[in-house]
This record gives sequence, C-alpha cells and structure tokens, in this order.
Amino acid sequence: MLFDLDGTLLDTAVDLADALNAVLQANGARPLPFEFIRPVVSHGGNALIELGFGLKPGEDGFEPLREQLLAYYSSHIARRTRLFPGMEAVLDYIESNGLQWGVVTNKPGWLTAPLLEALQLSTRAAGVVCGDTLEQRKPHPAPLLHACRLIGAEPDRCLYVGDAERDIQAGRNAGMTTLVALFGYLLDSDRPETWGATALIREPGDILAWLS
Repeated sequence: MLFDLDGTLLDTAVDLADALNAVLQANGARPLPFEFIRPVVSHGGNALIELGFGLKPGEDGFEPLREQLLAYYSSHIARRTRLFPGMEAVLDYIESNGLQWGVVTNKPGWLTAPLLEALQLSTRAAGVVCGDTLEQRKPHPAPLLHACRLIGAEPDRCLYVGDAERDIQAGRNAGMTTLVALFGYLLDSDRPETWGATALIREPGDILAWLS
C-alpha cells in the first residue's frame, strides 16, 4: 500500500496556506482565503508562489519568495497538519493484517522526514521515497518502483493512492492498481475520471474495500 503525501495521506493544506499568507503579508500583500489556496497545495511551493504573487520560476523575485515560503513552512511544518479523517483506521488495518505501507511524494526529503517524524509516522512507514530520492520524480514510475524494492513488494501487488494526475500516471506506468483521492487537493479544472485510474474514492475508508 503506497500513498502520496500532501492531499492523500496527510491534510497539510492549512500549514501550507499559513506559510503562503505569512509571506504575502511580510511582502505587503493581502492574505488569500484558504479555499483559494487549498486546491493548489499538491502542486508544491512553486505553484503557491505563482498563485500568491503571479510569478513563475526564473522570473525576477521568484526565488527569494520561494525561499521565504519554505523557511516559514519548515519551521511550522506540523502545527496543524493531521492524517485525513479515517486514514488512521486504514493504517491500523494495514498493520494489523501483516501488510506494509509506504509514501511516495514529490516533496523533498528535508521537509518530508521531519513532517512524518512529528506525526509519529516515520517508524510506521516501511518505505519513504521523496522528490529528491532519485533523479526522476512523478509522473515517472521510477519512484514507485523504488518504493516497491524498499518494502519488498511486486508492483502488480501494490495499491497507490494519490490526488493528482501525475500520481495516477506514475502508478499506471509502474503496473499498480491506482485510486484517486477525491478528498484531496483537486483543482476545479481537474477531470480525475479521465486519468485512467482503477477507481475514484471519496474518503479514506473507501480504501478498505480494496484491501479486503
């Protein structure tokens, strides 16, 4: 059982929104409503800076703002982040039935490790693959295949859950069963029914039907 991190295993949106709004206010801009920020969270710091300031990577002023965002976020990384409601029951089921679970995320390791540790998940996960673990990142299947090697599982016996199209692309190309987490951070323009996933799920508890 493999999970994407932001928007799938963990509800990190509030802490990331707080980080963006702190940077906006520090630079004389008005904070944005949480509902406006939440759908963008899965796409990382670059997307958040573009949302807040209208700047793209490589443009003047982008990188200092991105560094401010990451600095604030790293120092407040688990202030309000939690497992999605119902996800603890899923992890308990996996562990009590002799199965293993892991994380495959594009989030860099220097942010992923302290986040999982703060939530006491680092010792429970059988394998964690971050955005800088390999040269390739999702949607490339290599991170998922590497996770399989870490936990000693065959890809066709793995289930991968994510909330972005790149997650489903990576899982499909790795030969895994894939589930779209509709409770995650989807944009209004997303059409998850076209991503080619095995199924779409509306809450973490829906995973239990696939595991049983």
